[in-house]
Order: sequence, then structure tokens, then C-alpha cells
Amino acid sequence: MEGRDAYLPFFNILPLESMSNSNVELQLKTLPSSPGVYQYFDKNGKILYVGKAKNLKKRVTSYFTKNNDSHRIRVMVKKIHEIRHIVVSSETDALLLENNLIKKHQPRFNVMLKDDKTYPWICIKNERFPRVFPTRKLVKDGSEYYGPYTSFKTVNTLLELIKGLYQLRTCNYDLSEEKIRNGKYKVCLEYHLGNCLGPCEAYESEAEYLKKIEAIRQIVKGNFKDSLQQFRKQMKEHAENMEFEEAQKIKTKIEVLENYQAKSTVVNPKINNVDVFSIVSDEGYGYVNFLQLSHGAIIRSHTIEMKKKLNESDRELLELGITEIRQRFNSHTREIYVPFKVDVGEQIKVTVPKLGDKKQIVELSTRNAKYFRQERFKQMKIVDPDRHVNRIMAQMKQDLRLTEEPRHIECFDNSNIQGSNPVAACVVFRNGKPSKKDYRKFNIKTVEGPNDFASMEEVVFRRYRRLLDEGESLPQLIIVDGGKGQLSSAVKALDVLGIRGKVAIIGIAKRLEEIFYPGDSIPLYLDKKSETLKIIQHLRNEAHRFGITFHRNKRSSTALNTELENIAGIGEKTVVELLKNFRSLKRVKEASEESLAGVIGNARARIIYEHYHPQK
Repeated sequence: MEGRDAYLPFFNILPLESMSNSNVELQLKTLPSSPGVYQYFDKNGKILYVGKAKNLKKRVTSYFTKNNDSHRIRVMVKKIHEIRHIVVSSETDALLLENNLIKKHQPRFNVMLKDDKTYPWICIKNERFPRVFPTRKLVKDGSEYYGPYTSFKTVNTLLELIKGLYQLRTCNYDLSEEKIRNGKYKVCLEYHLGNCLGPCEAYESEAEYLKKIEAIRQIVKGNFKDSLQQFRKQMKEHAENMEFEEAQKIKTKIEVLENYQAKSTVVNPKINNVDVFSIVSDEGYGYVNFLQLSHGAIIRSHTIEMKKKLNESDRELLELGITEIRQRFNSHTREIYVPFKVDVGEQIKVTVPKLGDKKQIVELSTRNAKYFRQERFKQMKIVDPDRHVNRIMAQMKQDLRLTEEPRHIECFDNSNIQGSNPVAACVVFRNGKPSKKDYRKFNIKTVEGPNDFASMEEVVFRRYRRLLDEGESLPQLIIVDGGKGQLSSAVKALDVLGIRGKVAIIGIAKRLEEIFYPGDSIPLYLDKKSETLKIIQHLRNEAHRFGITFHRNKRSSTALNTELENIAGIGEKTVVELLKNFRSLKRVKEASEESLAGVIGNARARIIYEHYHPQK
């Protein structure tokens, strides 16, 4: 407890419950569109309902956007004070987790799944000459259990497949070596029918029998490629013999097996009575997720938010979070799974899984922590936009290794086609959002031909010379759309102006989203999902859009003006009048002589009309 007390003054731990404040509408806006399980709670924190969803956002929102015919559902919706959810990998996992949570909590508004029945498993019994059979109960006697399965149809198909391929005993005799040697048992009808090879009378050796059991293990694990090939062979033989009903039966079995999922993350008998913890963090907060597993199944998920005060490490945050959560939920498990080593005392075994089922359950916990962080960001953006902006600015400062927060960012992009009509664009973001009134566009004046480097140097120089002349504030960050070449050209302009070092400048290359710094040949790679990279990409895309639009308009205007001005006797003012009234070159071409004369007079109207209608 000494370690915990030492850290407590530096953290603000915010449980999931504190963020709801009955604001169901806010929670609905931030739900993920992933498979998972949702839970409804009333104002006293009592669970009302547990449900599963292929898409959490759509399913949960449907309760609040449609008129429910059921009186039970209408009453429940009125009582909902808080929505919690657990994200899983698949719809099947959501179905299994829903079953676990309903059995555990017995919610008032759940009608189905409240009995003591569970989904079926396939058991390979821990005995000499093991039996293989379906069961709903897991007995801790060393037997192997595979599943659970959401459909008994899948279980029966697998067992029929196994029965068709391998002769196994179905009796529950104790086939010890001594009893078989003493002739205690006699073969039964199953032996005479060919369904069993008679291990009870030593007609089959234990070694041969165990080879079949190993093959069956591969089938129930989902490795049944050879078995499927044999099924397809049987189906083909039935079809050739005109036995279409039998062929259809085997085809149905093949389809069921091909859709079969052998593994489940949320229910796994190999993982029993452990606590799973993970953490994701940003510049100001850490998010610790907790999954509680009992008897191989997830029975609880919870995430807390922890505010940093002294730039604590993920390990320090996770150690505090583990202590806090275990005390809150009165957990006494002796083993925890975590993504990296932590010190939580000698009485708790700390496991850092490297692969397999244990690794998957830690990854599931991490995924839930990430979703929680995303939802907090979305909620903060709605409820407290200033705090959201402050966090993003602090995160950008840290990610880009800046000396101050980039509240004012400017991004440059060039646009030309083989050197024709070269232009450039500068877009401005303030507090992470576009400030369109500050956008600027440039006609390239000093560069001839397609030279992006020289064009970049010109527009950067012109932009900041003007800001300096007018006494305007400089940005905290300049972004150049391009790699090392464009970045070097922009830096030259800053050198000439004497402001290099006063303003941070970076370049972003499109192909791999590499971030380049002046004088550093090794690029920086940001997390593809990070807020910092998203804002930089937004800046780059906005500069490209703004520049392309300007370039396209200029090119179109040039093309129009050139065609009309090439007509002898027609000048620039006449062209402007025509386009102002007819809006396009096409309409000018199609206009009658009278219409043209009404705008530019008879003499010039006749010149233009005869130019486009020489035969008439």
C-alpha cells in the first residue's frame, strides 16, 4: 500500500460511471460501430438489460429512435441512465459474452438465457481410451473441452463427422489395463455394427486408439482440411450414383463445417480465474482496462481514466490502476495478465503473454481501452471543446517534438501541369481547425517551367515577408507538402528572411506519410491512427484541394479568354462582357446574332457570329 499512497496525490481517477451523468444522448453519439455487448443501467447503478450486437452503434441507437411495440422495452428505455459496452472480435464472441453476463447478473429485462444452461462443448474425456461427446458442463478432471458452440447443429455435425471417420467407444467402462487383461468386459453391439474396434477385449491397442484421438483434436480445432476433402469425395460418389438426397446431406455438413469457428476469445477453459489489465495513454491521461475472467469466461469489463500530473510512465499508471481496480471490485485472484512487467507485490503472479489465447485476451483488453479513449475524445469534443483542443495541441507538441503548442499552423502546396499556370496555396489552421478567411493563393511570378522547389521557395518567402512587413504574428508550425527537396527550398526562404529557428517547419511525403525535419535524413513515422497525423493529413489535403481549385479556375479562365481573344477585332473588355452575360463559352457559341448584339453591339456581334457560324 505504500506505493499506492505515494502515487495517489498525483492522479485524478475518473471511473466510467462519472462521465455519464444520465446523458444518454451523448453516449449514443460516441458508441463504436463494432461487434460487442451492451449493458443498460438505471440511476442506482443496477443492471437492467444485456444485449449483443453486430454493430453496437446501430443496435443501441435503435432503442431510442423507433417506437417499441413491447411494453417491457418501453418501460426499460425510460429507466436507462447509463450505457456500457464491451467490444469483441466477432458476432459469435458477442453471443457467448452476452450469455456469460446474463447468467452472472440476471438482469431484470432479459427473458432469455437466465436459466442454468450454457452453450455446448465437445469433451475429450480424461481416461484410458477417451470418449468424445457433447456436454454443457465443464468438469475439472483433466478432460479437454473444445468450444463453446453457439449451435448444437455444429456440434452434431462435427460428432457425426468424427463418427463417420473414426470408430470410437461409447461405453463408460473403466478400461484399465488390469480389467481388460482379466477379461472383465465383452464386446457389445457397437463392435458388431462396425462402430467400435473393441478395445474392451484388447482388439485395438491404446497407441492406435490415441492416434485417432489426436486426429479428432485437429478436427475440433478447425484443422479439418483432409476431412473436408473426404466429405467432398463422398458427396461426388453419391451424386454419380444418382443418390442426390445423400449428396445433399453431405453438402449441408460441408457448409456447416466451412462456416465453423473453433476458437473464442471470450470463453476459453484454458484461462481460468485471472484478471487482465492493459493501458493506452496520451500526453495527459492514461486509460486502464480491466477484464475479469472466471471459469474461463469474461464476466466483467471496466475502464478508468487517470490524469497525469508529473508525466508518469505507462508502467506507473498501470500499477496504480491495477491496485485501484482490484480494491474497487474486491478481486482476490492470484494471477494477472498484462502487456508488460509491473510490480504489484509478491503475492500476485504477473504473466506477460507472448502468443496464443492468453495474448489474444490481453489484446482484447487493449482494444477496449482504445475504444474508451476514442469515446472520451468524442464526448469531450461535444461537451468541452476547449479541453479537447488543449489536449490535441499538447499531443501535437509532444509527437512533433516542438517547443510550443502549434496553435497556428500553415501548410503550402504547389499546383501546375507541366509548368503551365503555376500556382500555390497556403491554408491556415487555428487550434486544429481550418481558418478559411486566412487562406491565401499565389500566382508564381519568378519561376518559369515546372520547378516545384523554386516555386516553394518563392511562395514561402512572399508569405512571411508580407507577415513581417505588416507586423502580423508568425505561425508556430509550417508544413510543406513534399519531401526533402521542397522542405529545403522552404528553409532557404526562411534563412533569407532571418526567421529560421523562430518557426518550426516540417515536410510530409505522401507515399508513406513520412515527416521530415530540416537537416535530418531520417524521417519520423507517426501512428497511423494518431490525432496528430490526422490533423497534418487534413492540412495537406486542404492545401491540395484549395490549390487545385485555384489552378483549375485559372486554367479554365485562360482557355476561355484565349479562344475569344484570338478572334480578330475582339478585345479583353468584350470577352469579359460576353462571359458575364452568357456565363460560358458554349452559350456564346450557341447565341444568336441578335442576342450577341444586345450585349456588345452589332459590329462585334457579327464578327463573333460569323466566326462560329461561317457557313451561315
